[in-house]
Amino acid sequence: MLAEKLRLPLSPAGEATERPINIAIVAMGGQGGGVLTGWIVTLAENAGWTAQSTSVPGVAQRTGATIYYVEMMASLNGQKPILSQMPTPGDVDIVMASEFMEAGRSILRGIVTPDRTTLIASTHRSFTVTEKMAPGEGIADSPSVSEAVDVVARQQILFDMDALAVRHGSVISAAMFGALAGSGALPFAKADYHAVIEGEGKGVAASLKAFDAAFDEAGCKPEDRPAAIAAGAPPDGVNKLPTAPSDARLLPLFDRIVAMPAPVQPMAWHGLRKVIDYQDLAYGEEYLALLEDLVGLDTLLDGGRYDHSFADNGAKYLANAMTYDDVIRVADLKTRGSRRDRIAKDVGVRDGQILHTTEFMHPRMEEVTGMLPAAFGRWLKQQDGLYAWLDRRVNKGRRVRTYSLRWFVALYILGGLKGLRRRSLRHAEEVAHRDAWLKKAGLHVRNNYLLGVEVLKCRRLIKGYSDTHARGLSKFDRVMETIDVIKHRADAADWARRLREAAIKDAEMGNLDGLIRTIRSF
Repeated sequence: MLAEKLRLPLSPAGEATERPINIAIVAMGGQGGGVLTGWIVTLAENAGWTAQSTSVPGVAQRTGATIYYVEMMASLNGQKPILSQMPTPGDVDIVMASEFMEAGRSILRGIVTPDRTTLIASTHRSFTVTEKMAPGEGIADSPSVSEAVDVVARQQILFDMDALAVRHGSVISAAMFGALAGSGALPFAKADYHAVIEGEGKGVAASLKAFDAAFDEAGCKPEDRPAAIAAGAPPDGVNKLPTAPSDARLLPLFDRIVAMPAPVQPMAWHGLRKVIDYQDLAYGEEYLALLEDLVGLDTLLDGGRYDHSFADNGAKYLANAMTYDDVIRVADLKTRGSRRDRIAKDVGVRDGQILHTTEFMHPRMEEVTGMLPAAFGRWLKQQDGLYAWLDRRVNKGRRVRTYSLRWFVALYILGGLKGLRRRSLRHAEEVAHRDAWLKKAGLHVRNNYLLGVEVLKCRRLIKGYSDTHARGLSKFDRVMETIDVIKHRADAADWARRLREAAIKDAEMGNLDGLIRTIRSF
């Protein structure tokens, strides 16, 4: 059976006699691609085969993953084979991807082919820099990759290997090694794989647990695999009804959420936790009061036709509006221990190594003024000469070593100024903008339910701080002005959606301008 899969005649001892087995591994930094490659080479060499590995480094999430390439072959007539150093399109037997979009990039590179390749990939996503920078929903289209996999791969092993590894206290390389063994694509016994892991001498127990779980999962038929594992479970139970919190302080707020329609509860709970983490319990109560107004309006107008889409989107985008990025928020996030742990994991920091990060920061006087008490901040912005003089001294790029004592203390103090936020000029401006947006959504939803939903979704255009925030606000204002022009049309909701999507994808606003001209010509 293995001989048929690989189109290789195998001897009873499992020795290939015609051509090498070619394996390409694509993995981002910190995902153990080098470890996995080493395990595969050791697996082959333990069986007396000749194995060779090479790698071509990428820049992780910016221009793609590192590509590791392994060729292995048993000696033929006592002679060792000459092996290639790079994968050739159409000649790769196994492709392993530690992240789903990397599987898609492998397909684009032409190294996954329907007559030969077994594709083993984790279905979880690690978002790229460009996906995170998009002003709205910039996430790449995973379903398109799934459709391509169905067409171009001879055999496919797809499930969330990262989540499986975490559940067993290990790392994704162990899960991928188990999936490789379970696929049956190599002529080695399960015990041979175990021997490789046991030879590592550290983290053996956890690695074996992850390996065995992935081995069993890879052996499942796709139709027998739990949907949550096959497709990647939603993060943090996003679609699950919330359960009562252990923190007694949250119980009164939780009771208010469970009184809302069931479709709204999951997003409302996540929104509440996000707002409280951003500020405090009192801010969470303000969030719920505003959301309850949206829920009341939705209940009056929905009539069971739209599954409470207005209130559900209100729960999401209201939380985003209330957790705007300011200097305090940025400083708070940069000094959190969880962020440092994530960076250490991403770059593969080992025991005994020291981690330093250098970040580029470019504050403007606008951000400094936004932290001041509202009345004083407004007065200062009216003093043109003084404000310009101060801006010349503040508006400079700085390279900040976040974990040096000087900068960490400074950022930590800034991040601890949450108590002053709700009296600041920036907060007053954000509240005024938020309330105007909610009022406009409420007015539109009374006349056209779906248009009201689209107005709420337009909040996606606003994110970040400094210049990024200013550009988002400009797009938001232009889209909202144009929506007012078309609000009486029967297809207003559809045009509002097109406007929003054009603004999200349009870096220079050229396409958005063209669409606005088209709409105004009606």
